[in-house]
Amino acid sequence: MLHLDGSLGEGGGQVLRTALGLSLVTGTPFTIEKIRAGRNKPGLQRQHLTAVLAAAAVGDARSEGAELGSQRLTFAPQRVRAGDYRFAIGTAGSTTLVLQTVLPALLSADGPSTVELIGGTHNPLAPPFDFLEHTFAPVLHRMGGPLGIELRTHGFYPAGGGQLRATIAPAAWRPIELLARTAEPQLRARIVLSRIPSHVAEREASMLRARLGLPADAITIDEVASPGPGNAVMLRIGFGEVTEVITALGERNVRAEDVATAVADEARALLAANVPVGEHLADQLLVPMALAGGGTFRTVAPSLHTRTNAQVIGLFLPVQFAMREDGNAGAWVVEVRKQ
Repeated sequence: MLHLDGSLGEGGGQVLRTALGLSLVTGTPFTIEKIRAGRNKPGLQRQHLTAVLAAAAVGDARSEGAELGSQRLTFAPQRVRAGDYRFAIGTAGSTTLVLQTVLPALLSADGPSTVELIGGTHNPLAPPFDFLEHTFAPVLHRMGGPLGIELRTHGFYPAGGGQLRATIAPAAWRPIELLARTAEPQLRARIVLSRIPSHVAEREASMLRARLGLPADAITIDEVASPGPGNAVMLRIGFGEVTEVITALGERNVRAEDVATAVADEARALLAANVPVGEHLADQLLVPMALAGGGTFRTVAPSLHTRTNAQVIGLFLPVQFAMREDGNAGAWVVEVRKQ
């Protein structure tokens, strides 16, 4: 049995999620202590507990310590079962992070599966649905991992109540190389509002035009139905083989102009780096590349989150990660190879 330290690296929920997902794939039981030790509220919160329960359902697993606030968990999977699953977080916790937890296992199962999730779909510190749809799923498909996703209801913090559905089929893994942009960047923005005055989106759009030079017809404003109020500014940047999605969420006491500026500043940094893979996709690619047994991509400087994820993956799978600057300012090469 593996023994993991949940305070490893950035000390957040990614250590737990990656461990759960790869425990299911490899059949490796583990014990983790100091769960989310680096967070203001350590231990299992509702979203993380849902991820544990979802993983246990998918892998017919035995667990100890699966309760709110727990900082220690033992998890022993039996057998991954393809099937139809439904998980409700009960709060605005991220549905996409719960999906991330069970996705590697269901891609490794012996048949197709569906997963319905209820909770948050556009959350701080989590990939929004749009990132999965436009960025992650297309790259995963090129790697031989079939993932279809559908957004049925938007869910914003703190009300939640969003719903997404994923369809997953067994993967036929193949390595991928993403070393250069294959087209000039194409930028399009989408601003989403629920129960928020329309002038908020208009101010965000004005700031995007000013900071990025976007024409008016490159910005879409959508009013959506949701159980609670919410606002998201999402910028899609097409690089040919990869489309990046950069997101900022409206928050109480945060000016609309500041929300749009956060998106614009991140986009300008990514454009200047001249790489095809952004920080968040880099993090998401590590598990599927490890399952595929290899791959290489160019990205911005890997975050502590990404480095921590690589450390955990290496405990479950016989792969090595090499991360090095490639000589260009701000650009790095990440390589995954079998040991």
